[in-house]
Amino acid sequence: MRFNTQRQTDHYLTRSNNLNTTKYTLSVGITLVIANMIGTGVFTSLGYQVGPLPSGFAILVLWLLGGVVAWCGALTYAEIATTLERSGGEYLYLSKIYHPTLGFVSGWISTIAGFGGAISAVAIAIGSYASLLTPLPEKAVAITCIIVISAIHLLGVKTGGRMQTILTTLKLFLIVFFCLAPLLVSDVRSGLSFLPKPGDMDLIFSPGFAVALVFVVYAYTGWNAAAYIAGNLEDSRKNLPKALLIGTLTVIVAYLALNGMFLMTTPMNELQGQNDIGNVVAEKLFGHEIGQLFSALFSVALLSTLSAMTIAGSRVSEAMGEDYAGLKILAKKNRYGMPHWAVIIQAGWSVFLVSVSTFVEIVQYISISLSIFSMLTVAGIFRLRRTHPVRPFQVPWYPLPPLIFIAVTSWMIYYMFREDPRVILWSVATMIPGALLHRVLARRAPGIS
Repeated sequence: MRFNTQRQTDHYLTRSNNLNTTKYTLSVGITLVIANMIGTGVFTSLGYQVGPLPSGFAILVLWLLGGVVAWCGALTYAEIATTLERSGGEYLYLSKIYHPTLGFVSGWISTIAGFGGAISAVAIAIGSYASLLTPLPEKAVAITCIIVISAIHLLGVKTGGRMQTILTTLKLFLIVFFCLAPLLVSDVRSGLSFLPKPGDMDLIFSPGFAVALVFVVYAYTGWNAAAYIAGNLEDSRKNLPKALLIGTLTVIVAYLALNGMFLMTTPMNELQGQNDIGNVVAEKLFGHEIGQLFSALFSVALLSTLSAMTIAGSRVSEAMGEDYAGLKILAKKNRYGMPHWAVIIQAGWSVFLVSVSTFVEIVQYISISLSIFSMLTVAGIFRLRRTHPVRPFQVPWYPLPPLIFIAVTSWMIYYMFREDPRVILWSVATMIPGALLHRVLARRAPGIS
């Protein structure tokens, strides 16, 4: 089965002309990236890093490396997304650059893990933070949040966009305050040094560092979020690169400051194994009662991540529904212009995952699964440059950014496979049904031959 580029391009352009005229603004694109990235990862990952990496310097290098990789990915995606100009993320890019089967499997994984799994992980974290304030079970809170946020997005782009901006702004204010908190409470210090010491380089090149990078990659997941709404973003050729790069750079700075503050105020032994780092540090700084107040704020702030993933995930499903007749229900829009069945089905799957999975299981599976397809997409720029000579945005310092992204991601996946092969095997096993489903659906898909 071959991919007929011209027929598919005509199909995309015809469909694009019929899209709802209401589009997301640049500010929403930026907040979408920030909200997708700043979520559960930065408030939970440190608890799984201080054990294998008992060094302030090594941990900051870990987070900086994750930021460099995300930045290189964002630069590369900016060129790919502005060249192809349509919503759908890796589903579209891999279909156009390589083959529709690979693109479909990517969309399948995005639906199953990238968004369904990520939404459930965020919701579980929200339930964990809210558990100090409500008698409801954590999973009941998580499920309620998924349903409420999804319902709000069903009211349309403008309503969902406003909510996204408000929640993300609240989250950023909370992070800024948290980073400045040590200046207000001068007597709380862990005594940890961030200067390099003997043995740090061995830690940085150790398998433990590579495995810890899995959690950092999860925390940075979302740097490509604006690419999922490329066709729904105002003046996407100009605004998409801005949204990706401004959003990613903002998060890199925030992550380094936030993790530095966590380590500066709280001893590593108190952080190790903790799933709610924000609560631990808030109580350390302000005591139990005010710490509970921060739990409430963290819960609200994390809603912005859940909201952003609801937006991006539904657009991937919508794109698949537009291309494949067997999935056309996913592309149906309600009177507010939202793909309502895509939103509803995504919410239902996320609720199911909340019911049957744990946070750590979801994080490891998401990180590896998405890293594989992100790496393939980034590698696709070498082929795209040969087939599309006209590109609105070009990666600076090419080919260094894509090569850095590919090298670090491959290194992480290799060591994760050595540590726990089951995670990789589960990722591959999930791809097989997607490939088989594509063979069935492609027979009736317009524009694909």
